[in-house]
Amino acid sequence: MGVTPCTGCGALLEEREGPVHRYMESSPACWAVFGEVLVREYQDQAYFDVHKFTVDAYAVQHPGRPSPQTIQSVAVHLIRLCLMLEKGLANERANAAIKAAVEREYVWLTPPASMGPVTVVDVHKAVDLAGHKRMVRSWAESAWKAWSGHHDQIKAWLPKGY
Repeated sequence: MGVTPCTGCGALLEEREGPVHRYMESSPACWAVFGEVLVREYQDQAYFDVHKFTVDAYAVQHPGRPSPQTIQSVAVHLIRLCLMLEKGLANERANAAIKAAVEREYVWLTPPASMGPVTVVDVHKAVDLAGHKRMVRSWAESAWKAWSGHHDQIKAWLPKGY
């Protein structure tokens, strides 16, 4: 088997067969690596405070094709990244804002040519808690920056009061 880029984030991974997400487009290998990162975060609560960044970064690096579900998913995950990275909101407050954000409709944002240099593969390589948290934060920042051409639109979508 060879190494191929993920159809979503572009990470180079060994080819493999397996499941993928229903609408977030990725290679089976990338989806499997993401699953392993999630297992790490769910098995030890010490990892969980960066979990929202993990989910948001993966979602926006694997936007899929235009559909009502993918449009909503990408918009909401980008909104939460904006709130947490640019506005400094804690998880709980960002989640409250997302509950308000899901009540509206969004338009498709053309994905960037590059999803950013940091991917789930980099997080997967972390060997300890501090490294994992540092890489997740870097991944979230990288994914957010990749969408910089749409930052004005995303900020316009922020729920009132945020």
